[in-house]
Amino acid sequence: MVAIVATPLEAVPGPAKLGPMEAMRVDGARDRTLPVPGGRIRVVELGEGPLVLLLHGFPEGWWAWRRQLPALAEAGLRAVAVDLRGYGGSSRPAEVEAYRMLAYVADAVAVVRGLGAATAVAVGHDLGSPIAAACALMRPDVFTGVGLLGVPHTPRGDLRPTEAFARAGGDEEFYVSYFQEPGRAEAEIEADVAPWLRGFYAALDGSSPPAPGWFTVPRGGAMRDRLPLDAPLPGWITEAELSAVAAKLERNGLHGPLGRYRNMDRDWEDLAAFEGAAIRVPAIYIAGALDSSAAWLADAVERQQEWLPGLTGTHLIEGCGHWVQQERPDEVNDLLVGWLRR
Repeated sequence: MVAIVATPLEAVPGPAKLGPMEAMRVDGARDRTLPVPGGRIRVVELGEGPLVLLLHGFPEGWWAWRRQLPALAEAGLRAVAVDLRGYGGSSRPAEVEAYRMLAYVADAVAVVRGLGAATAVAVGHDLGSPIAAACALMRPDVFTGVGLLGVPHTPRGDLRPTEAFARAGGDEEFYVSYFQEPGRAEAEIEADVAPWLRGFYAALDGSSPPAPGWFTVPRGGAMRDRLPLDAPLPGWITEAELSAVAAKLERNGLHGPLGRYRNMDRDWEDLAAFEGAAIRVPAIYIAGALDSSAAWLADAVERQQEWLPGLTGTHLIEGCGHWVQQERPDEVNDLLVGWLRR
């Protein structure tokens, strides 16, 4: 028997009216904590019907899907947004290796089982996208469809990921390489979370002026040296919401969120048995046309059909940046609902 703790959540009327804590509310949703191997995972659930598991990216939380939950529920789906391990109300293990991909897939399977379901569709954004892809690759018996937002699927390559990232930075450090050393990025971000987060959101947002070179770090410098720390907030997040998000990261720290980046080589070893395997469940790819992730991985975007034979469409939303489901919720909701109904 799975123990479930449920509490009601209050309304989110719209982005312009949110106060500090209302940023973390969705009308009618239930906030639950489910046991998983070695810990717990917090989920926020709305609707009844086939299960859709929503997996956020860095450095966010379940709330990144606050504008998808009502739309999916209204379409007759059971939408469940997850705090990934290391975030929010979920477990935050101290061991770096606890954030390997195998653990995230095990968490997702345990969440599906804990919700009393046999199968689910996994939808992920940013770092949640490769987690969703791994779920569909490793457990197609559980995850019968996969939606990838922002980051396309890329199969295991010949190079160790850390070696590939080192080459990507050229004379500087690629940001994933910068994240590798425990404590280094934490010291930068945790020193003043809100301005760093403001700059990170603005640098990747489609409506903001481009922030050249934000994805590399000058030798001896810090990531914040390239972020527009004083930029106006994007229109999809308010000052109150930013304060609420920053407070959560300040309370929990960045060790958990950064842990996912520190396991790329472990994943490369763990998933060796799946080399050359395609993801064959039905799939959809959605990204902003201005998303730097899609630009870096343009070849991967073009090859999605090869690696995901069940891909039904690649959708690049004009004028949209990285935070696709928050920047353009209506377009993303229409695409997801249409795909899920088919």
